[in-house]
Amino acid sequence: MLKSLSSLNSLPIPRISTSSRICLSKMSTAKPSPVCPKFISVEGDDIYSRSKPDGVRFSLVSYNILAQVYVKSSVFPHSPSPCRKWKARSEAILTVLKNLGTDFLCLQELDEYDSFYKKNIESYGYSSIYIQRSGQKRDGCGIFYKPDCADLLLEERIEYNDLVDAIQDDSILHDDKHGDTQANGDENSEAKNGSSSKSTLKDSGDPNDPRVRLKRDCVGIMAAFRLKDTFHHVIVANTHIYWDPEWADVKLAQAKYLLSRLAQFKELVSEKYECMPSVILAGDFNSTPGDKVYEYLVSGNSSSPSLVDCLDGLPIPLCSVYGSTRGEPPFTNCTPDFTNTLDYIFFVPDDHIKPLSFLELPEANSSTVLGGLPNYYHPSDHLPIGAEFEITRE
Repeated sequence: MLKSLSSLNSLPIPRISTSSRICLSKMSTAKPSPVCPKFISVEGDDIYSRSKPDGVRFSLVSYNILAQVYVKSSVFPHSPSPCRKWKARSEAILTVLKNLGTDFLCLQELDEYDSFYKKNIESYGYSSIYIQRSGQKRDGCGIFYKPDCADLLLEERIEYNDLVDAIQDDSILHDDKHGDTQANGDENSEAKNGSSSKSTLKDSGDPNDPRVRLKRDCVGIMAAFRLKDTFHHVIVANTHIYWDPEWADVKLAQAKYLLSRLAQFKELVSEKYECMPSVILAGDFNSTPGDKVYEYLVSGNSSSPSLVDCLDGLPIPLCSVYGSTRGEPPFTNCTPDFTNTLDYIFFVPDDHIKPLSFLELPEANSSTVLGGLPNYYHPSDHLPIGAEFEITRE
């Protein structure tokens, strides 16, 4: 789709480390089972070899599970036909999530929530909250949490279409509308959204109208929790940012709105519960390391003005778990046409929280990603990412 993709296509096909394991299936072993990654200490040790904790620990995984409505042979011709089937994929996803066993799950492209995922994942000891995408979209974002780890106190939903209401009638686009066209979105998302970007714009109105540009039906969800045994409060937010790399202005506006809402939510929780909550933000940001959205999230600085002027305030500070420990991975999304990092877990640095470990990801030349995803080893075109945090006792 983009000339800049050619440089990304040269990325080596990753190789999984020997510390990963293949989830054993109770059924036939004729076909490979999904990979179940492990958490690796930021100090380089397996998490089970560490000394007694200094505080309360909890774990979180973020995973774009690839909504079944987008799984078509025309979009994923490289995937084995059985790996595109709903029954096989859904069972593989459940296997991965069950074996990960983390305290929090932040899932994107979560469809069939009421009919399938809610009851099945909750049977593993989770409760959940969910927001479906705006418009006629069938997928959304969900947060699953274990009640024996944390109590849900408060939740808020984020609909990025609300940005349209902030646009004045005489608003005009800024000059950077197409200023960042690097490959910072999943190319397959074009087909996932059901049509080409050109036809989408034609059907939805004038692309030069910011009210049209901002109505992308993207969502997020955030919730405040009280951790058991410590009474420390944690905010967990989950989102899925718009995909199109040529619409960097829209992606940046969504990122700024997200941090604005997150800062307001943090203040609300602080006042309501008289606490200083830690903050974790996870999701598929459809943005590569170093692009405008990523740089804004980790630095708060943006060289580009916003589509919505009221979003140019000072955001909350964020730090990437992978970026601050092992470095951002070479990829979290892997197809023959696009291989790069789009998924992140951020946290607000404070005196009470620190990352102890991260979920391992495939290394270069892995046979488990050969030919692109999804496949028998990975049921989504994205890989799960994760972190374990420690909260020091107050």
